[in-house]
Amino acid sequence: MKYKVIFLDIDGTILKRDHTYTDKTKEAIQEAQRQGLEVFLATGRPIHEIHGLAKELNIQSMIGYNGAFATYRGETVVHEVMPEKTVRYFYDLSQEYGHEFIMFTDEKNYFSDLESPVLEHFGRTFQMTINAAFRPDILPRVLGLTVMGVLPEQVPLYEKENSVHLSKVRGTGIEHTYDIIRDKVNKGEAIKKILEHLNIPKEAAIAFGDGMNDKEMLQAVGEGFAMGNANPDLLPYAKHQTATVDESGIYIGLQQLGIVE
Repeated sequence: MKYKVIFLDIDGTILKRDHTYTDKTKEAIQEAQRQGLEVFLATGRPIHEIHGLAKELNIQSMIGYNGAFATYRGETVVHEVMPEKTVRYFYDLSQEYGHEFIMFTDEKNYFSDLESPVLEHFGRTFQMTINAAFRPDILPRVLGLTVMGVLPEQVPLYEKENSVHLSKVRGTGIEHTYDIIRDKVNKGEAIKKILEHLNIPKEAAIAFGDGMNDKEMLQAVGEGFAMGNANPDLLPYAKHQTATVDESGIYIGLQQLGIVE
């Protein structure tokens, strides 16, 4: 099988905790590109926050907002805003229970409280710089939503809204924080649309991830790799397990497939 495309999660897959990547990780990406493979960033982060990393790695195609928006070399392939009624339900719920949140549009990250230490830490951890205070008029334009301070027994309150599930966000000092993932709008569904758009079979696609928001992605490709530092619950969804992000797991995985030496 001649592989044609690779989808790479960012945090915990490309980037280490200090927001850097290993030389071997960059080398693996460059070698795959030299061999003609298209490389996509595939992240929960908003696309407006990852252009710097994309430029460093010479990556021109991206999936952001956990699959709600995707581009192929500047061409929009996926653009799925959340239904306003659904966003309003989550907003009302967050107000009732005192949960903090970030809502993401295609231009900014809207914080429920710009002065919140919890939100400030989250924004710093995931390198969010294009931030603003929440305004009700953005509700029709929301592509993604992260809620914080949600206790385990409160998770079902959010999942009562049909066709969504909460995916726990991992990070140092980050607790009770969840991405709201739509069952039909996620990294895996975005990949299916991209593969169809590019006329690439599933078997010719590769993906690497470490979090539970990557489970659909790993199932949407022929060669799905869970990083060595992955959430253990992700492993059943992966065909392979590779080394950790600190050990250049992307390089090791592509080596297993014969793409790098």
